[in-house]
Amino acid sequence: MRYKQLGRTGLMVSELCLGTMTFGGKGFWTVVGQQGQELVDQIVQRSLAAGVNFIDTADVYSEGESEKLLGRALKNLGVARSDVVIATKAFGRTGAGPNDLGASRGHLMDAIAKSLDRLQLDYVDLYQIHGWDTVTPIEETLRALDDIVRSGRVRYIGVSNWAAWQMMKANGLAERHDWMRFETVQAYYSIAGRDLEREIVPLVNDQKMGVLVWSPLAGGFLSGKTDADGKLPDGTRRATFDFPPLDRPRAMAAIAAMREVGARHGVSVARVALAWVLAKPWVTSIIFGAKTLEQLDDNLAATTLTLTSEDLAALDAVSALPPEYPGWMLAFQGANRLPAPKV
Repeated sequence: MRYKQLGRTGLMVSELCLGTMTFGGKGFWTVVGQQGQELVDQIVQRSLAAGVNFIDTADVYSEGESEKLLGRALKNLGVARSDVVIATKAFGRTGAGPNDLGASRGHLMDAIAKSLDRLQLDYVDLYQIHGWDTVTPIEETLRALDDIVRSGRVRYIGVSNWAAWQMMKANGLAERHDWMRFETVQAYYSIAGRDLEREIVPLVNDQKMGVLVWSPLAGGFLSGKTDADGKLPDGTRRATFDFPPLDRPRAMAAIAAMREVGARHGVSVARVALAWVLAKPWVTSIIFGAKTLEQLDDNLAATTLTLTSEDLAALDAVSALPPEYPGWMLAFQGANRLPAPKV
């Protein structure tokens, strides 16, 4: 297991981050997973034993049950608080009231208190805004987060599912007002969905933000279980919840290429898909989940797979994004400039 710097901070996190969306199984979240305390304890214990020190959850996962199960697991296993980096998120609806969602000062102050109570913790290491709030002024959100950090309940802040311009605006305001800035972005990225590379990768390279990848297996589509028509067996998550959206012909071409790479290395398609994401220099950590201990072990083993330059070239070529403006114009106009712009 390798460890990387979280954004510009001095905090080191494992390149694999245990995702807890499968913990609990309450309400809508039953389609994702329905793991009880015993299995949750086993998953957390085995992940920590493999060197994982980073765990991600959210207040909306299983309507709060994910945080509760994780908190109990840490207590049951006697995990020292300083040995784990805990991340959670706020933004989504957590109640029936008109203010039980969003990134307003009121909701965030309530949300962090409730998350800490469910987790049985005094603080979380990383607190992330789970989506862009179209109502609340970003200044209100940033000031509230700064106050929460100064109170000692949160150490660093991040965002999830934001556009590049939104993150840049927020960090510009944070610098102007001497508030805590966003150190990370949690975003969808996989060999079947490389849109992150268009705008967000150049931003995080420039701003030295950490990238935490969610759904590196594209909601299970890259698990290697698809048939020739791209269908998954009944009972799999993707067969029930077809998300995130993807270009199926391009994804199927990527799977075919990964099968060849996997055959050469004697590993699963899923492990190749994770190793491809891990090989990208802008990725800090990839968030993985597992419904079974067997899936967990296969995911953890992705850190031991080193893809060759030939492997990476073949996978990059088959999954390449089609040219899009202004990217192709920037490349054309910058072709004679040295050094070449980073992408």
